[in-house]
Amino acid sequence: MCKFCSIKCWFIFFNTLILASGVALITIGAMQYSTYLQMGIFAGSSLSKIAIILLTVGIVIALISILGHIGATMDNYVMLACFICILVVTISLEILTGASFYVFRSRIAILQVNSDINTKARGGVYEYSPENRYAINRIQEKFSCCGADTYSDWFRSVGWNNHTILPDSCCTVKSEGCGQDKSKVHKKGCIWAIKLFLLSNLVSVGAVCMALGVAEVFGILVGVCLCLAVKRKEYESIN
Repeated sequence: MCKFCSIKCWFIFFNTLILASGVALITIGAMQYSTYLQMGIFAGSSLSKIAIILLTVGIVIALISILGHIGATMDNYVMLACFICILVVTISLEILTGASFYVFRSRIAILQVNSDINTKARGGVYEYSPENRYAINRIQEKFSCCGADTYSDWFRSVGWNNHTILPDSCCTVKSEGCGQDKSKVHKKGCIWAIKLFLLSNLVSVGAVCMALGVAEVFGILVGVCLCLAVKRKEYESIN
């Protein structure tokens, strides 16, 4: 295999990893959008924005990758140079944002989100307002949980009139009137379940971002080599 073809193959490989990372973020955001939206109603509006951020970042990464693929396929020096410049700016912003978050804001942000979830969830169960009832019941069904901290939160709820029974969405197996039997309901609260869900999602997104970061670094290095090779090929063609 010629040296030029070898460089192009490596570029396409790393650029495909970048594209796959972007698609993975889009997939995670799209699949979890409705869940995050319901969680946002139940546990704070900031959570509903997570899926939108994942979708936006994924789309931007995918578009950058497609630009690189087109440039490599057409041996277009300008498109490849644009791809490298955009990728350098992107990874620089990622590093700066990540460094700022972890050094200055990570602890404050985590504590703030934790406080928002606790306050909003407890208030949501206590009030059980008509506009939020569907979201609360869906969260309880989806995460197999009941109440904010525990199922007994419903006994103090002003929006839930009958304090001798629980919502049917709390039941391990949902059926009409199943909430009357407390032995058939989930005992764990939804705050714990939501935080566990967010943690598992954080691990997934973190793994994708790590793969993306590695692919971006190698994509820049191989992209520079491909740019030089394309330029050299153009000079050879002219001569």
